[in-house]
Order: sequence, then C-alpha cells, then structure tokens
Amino acid sequence: MNHSSSGSGASADEALAPAVGGAVAEGPFPLSTLRHSVSHLMASAVAKLWPEAKFGFGPSIEHGFYYDLDLPVALDESDLKRIEKEMRRIAKASPELTCTEMPRDEARARLEALGQTYKVEAVDLIPEGETITFYSHGDWFDLCEGPHVDRLDRPFAFKLQSLAGAYWRGDEKRPMLQRIYGTAFWSEEDLERHLAWLEEVKTRDHRRLGTELDLFSVHAEAGAGFVFWHPRLGIVRHEIEDFWWREHINRGYQPVYSPHVSREQLFAVSGHLENYGEMMYAAMDLDDMPYRVKPMNCPGHSLIYKTRGRSYRELPLRWAELGTVYRYEKSGVVHGMLRVRGFTQDDAHIFCTPEQLPDEIAGVLDLIHHVLTTFGFQYTAYLATRPAEKSIGEADIWERATKALADGAAKVGMDLQLDEGGGAFYGPKIDFKVRDALGREWQNSTVQCDFNLPQRFDLEYTDSSGNRVRPIMVHRAVLGSLERFVGGLIEHFGGRFPFWLAPEQVAVIPIREEHGEYARSVTKALRAEQFRVRCMDEPSHMNKRIKAAQHDRVPFLTIVGAKEAEDGTVAIRPRGERGQRTMSLQEFAELARGLRSSRSLDLPNWAEPAP
Repeated sequence: MNHSSSGSGASADEALAPAVGGAVAEGPFPLSTLRHSVSHLMASAVAKLWPEAKFGFGPSIEHGFYYDLDLPVALDESDLKRIEKEMRRIAKASPELTCTEMPRDEARARLEALGQTYKVEAVDLIPEGETITFYSHGDWFDLCEGPHVDRLDRPFAFKLQSLAGAYWRGDEKRPMLQRIYGTAFWSEEDLERHLAWLEEVKTRDHRRLGTELDLFSVHAEAGAGFVFWHPRLGIVRHEIEDFWWREHINRGYQPVYSPHVSREQLFAVSGHLENYGEMMYAAMDLDDMPYRVKPMNCPGHSLIYKTRGRSYRELPLRWAELGTVYRYEKSGVVHGMLRVRGFTQDDAHIFCTPEQLPDEIAGVLDLIHHVLTTFGFQYTAYLATRPAEKSIGEADIWERATKALADGAAKVGMDLQLDEGGGAFYGPKIDFKVRDALGREWQNSTVQCDFNLPQRFDLEYTDSSGNRVRPIMVHRAVLGSLERFVGGLIEHFGGRFPFWLAPEQVAVIPIREEHGEYARSVTKALRAEQFRVRCMDEPSHMNKRIKAAQHDRVPFLTIVGAKEAEDGTVAIRPRGERGQRTMSLQEFAELARGLRSSRSLDLPNWAEPAP
C-alpha cells in the first residue's frame, strides 16, 4: 500500500482549475533563471524612471519574482504599465547580460559611491572568501550571485502583477520598502494560463469567501491574528470536530484538557522558553511569579502523566486534546485564518514503550491517511531530521527516534521524502504536505518522536522486571490547527462544502406563498432527520430565493409547489446543476442520509435522464 500520493481528489460537483505550474514550455534556461533575470530587467527600468531609487533584493520565487525598492514616490498600479514598457525598451536596446567578478573592497566602494546602502549591507552579508559578482546589461549593473540568462531579447513573456510593502530583510524595525511582484514564462500561452489560475486563486481566497458567505471575521479591536468563527463556519467546525473525536475514540484515544496559562517555569523545563521563546507571548505577573500563555500542549500532558505511578501494563496511553495555543507571529505574516496568533491544535500525545513505538507510529500514520483522504486531499510525507541549530538530546537518541519513524512508515507502506534538518528542536518528525484543488501545497499533519521531554519531566513507568524506565512520547497533529485547516478547506472547495460539512444542507423553496405550509412540513420532516435545512418561505419572487440559496452554496435546492404538495414529493436540484428530479420525501431523505454517513465529497450527477 503506497500512501504517498493517495486520495480521492477534490469535490466533484464543480469544475476545478488546472493545477498550478502544470506542463509549461521549456526554454534554453531554467524558468527560475529567466525569472531572476527579468527581476533585474525590472530593476533597471525602475532605475531609468526613478534615478534616486535604492535597491534591496530581487530573487525568483515559486511562481515568479519580486524586487524590493526604496523609492522617492509611492507606486500605484498604473506605474506597473510604465515599468513594463520601459523593460521592453531596455530588453531590445541592451539585451546582453554579462558577469563581472570584483574584490570586496572595490564592490563596497562602488555601491557606496552610488548611495546604494542596502546593497552595501548585502556585500557585508557575503561570507569571506566567496566570490562577489555583478551582472550588467547596458549601463545597469547589480550585485548578484546569478545565474542569469545570456540575453534579454530571447522570446519570453512577463507580467508585473502587484505591489506590497516589505520590511528590509524581514525586520519590522528596519525601513519599509516597496515590493513589486511579477512573473515570467517562456511562452505567452503559459503566462495567460498562469494569470487565469491566479484569478481562480483570488475567487477562492478564504478571506473573500469568509466575508461573502458570512463565515468568519477578524477585528482590529481584538488584535491581528485572532479569528472569530461565525455560526455558519461554526457548524463546519463542529462537524469536523465530531468526525475527529469519533475517529480518535474508535482508535483508543482518551480526551484530556489542559489550562491555557501556566507558570513560566513549566516552559523552561520543557525547553520551549529556550528554544521557542521568540514565538511565545511575554510573561505576565501573577502571585509575584511569571506566567505564560501556552504555545504547546505537550507540557500539560506531561504533568497529567506524572500525577501517579505508571505501569507497562497500561501503556500505550493515547491522550487527545483540541487545545487552543498562542504563538507570537509577526504582524507582517498574519494572514486570515492561515497564519494566526491564537489557534486550536488537534493535539495528541502517546506514551509508550520502545517495543510499542513502531506500531504506534504506524497507527498514527494510518489515521492521518484516513482523515486527509476523507477530505479529498492528496499528500506527500517528509521525514524531517535533526536541525543543525537549536536541538536538545544526544545523537544516539535522535538516531533511534528517526529510525522508529521510518520503520513505522514502512509498516503501512508509506513512502517518505527526506527533509534534512527539518525536525523539531526535541525530536525528528514526519510532516505532511497536502495538495489542494488548485495544486498548491499546504503544510498539514505531523507526527514527532520524542525521547527528550520524558527525560526533562522525569517521566517513568515500571517495566515487566520492576525497573523504573522512561516512556517514549509521540507528538502528533492530524489537522494541524483548525483555523489553518478550515481556511484551506474553504479555498479547496471554493466555499462549496460537501453535503456532510455544509452549514445549510437543504434549502426548501415554495413556488408561491400558498405552498408555504407544505414547504414548512418538508422542512420539519428533514430537520427531524437531523439535517440542516432552511425554509425560504419569505414573500419574494421564487427566482430571487433560488439565487440567494445558490449564492450561499447550499448543496440541495428543494422546490415545492401544488403538484409536490398533492403527491407528497419534492423537486430536487443539486448545487451547480440546472436539471432537477422529483422524488418522494422518503427517497430524498434516504439519499441525503447516504451522503452524510459516507461523508461523500460529491453530489448526484443528474445530467443523464433518470432510469
């Protein structure tokens, strides 16, 4: 069984955009090299238009490039067209790119003479002994290690896309620069396809849909990075939590709960204060002692373990908590539901013996696979090893933990990609990246093998020989955080949640006012079956009510009129379809029960005539 790319795909009741990247035309140089070169071309155009400009960094990135600029004017979208026009002129007039090596002192002096203070600082960041190079075309030159294309008059297509602010070197205490984003491809067709994909990304943006569908909000009065779940999205979260708990109870997990605030000393013992302190909120003084809001749930679970003696006979212990934690993210990276400062982590910790470890890891991996594929995600799993900096524990412990993770994956036939140095400070881990309906990767589930926290908290159990020995601790999160996971789901489904998750599953719409009584009886019957139903019997034109239900992405529209009332039937129209079918209320309830119990991602396809 190979889990590395399994999954049933995205919801099938809508046409999905092509995956990002896709098959793109190859050129004489890698696409990243072209984009880096075009970023230099853009910078040279900016220098022509605004000679006082100072330049930061201009790298290629996953889907394009950017350049950070210190300019005497604030750019707006209209300036991007001017810059593009100048770029085309320069590419035609001065196409050849050349590379020149230069001694450090000479490079520094050259940039200082031009007042390029950011580039002077960039020279100082280059390690001693490394070659310092400049790339030039025409009278423009730029400090850069390359590589670049040889000529700028080769056939390619580019587009300057947007403007943003960015602190110099990501430090909010440094100057705010203007950042221009763009992209480039070797063919016009690839560029047009990519721009169309970006429009689909905008359409699915969870922040936009959050407002449009009344799902969640963030408030300046409460501070950046804190999400308020509205009732409609609260229902989605409840359904996910219910599914999560059912799966965990069935697999032998027990619920625990730990406080949001603890003495600072607790996090000194765990190592978080030393190794994770920059992500923790400042201490508060309570009872003349420093306290912290928790960034992790594992210290609390360790304290629960210590409350009494433990025997090998009761291991493994699998303790799960939907625990809210708080981490200080810089304001510049806070982003809707995807990057927040307070979030609920679907956390669990397993305390087990060395002999039990491979099976416990295999069980976690099987659970992760089941949950991710239930939501239609494909994924790739990465084995993340010991980081070069900020890690605790002896080398042999890390080797044992890493081997245990690999062995557990082998037991379930899961392929692992290597992420050298990507482990947590207390142990190696397996990380999962899921791919959404637009082909983007999201960091998601994780399972971490930890020999260190049991030692730090002096956790023990009595083995079969009566000796006091340390348990092994497995940290794992299946969804990651509910905020990030649900924000990603909104974009994955484009707000069109599958039937079992939808805030409202059925909209009952009477054709005319006199059919309202029957519509209300249908609503009552479906609600008795625990379906989420909205009776749209308000006095307005039927088409207006249909459009309102379609706007809210309700999975089923149930249209009732005189004939349906006489026959005891309902006319059912699935989301995204124009056609409808008439069936008895009992038949529809049976269909809906099947979709709910199976957690199907699809609605019926009634394009074909009924049999």
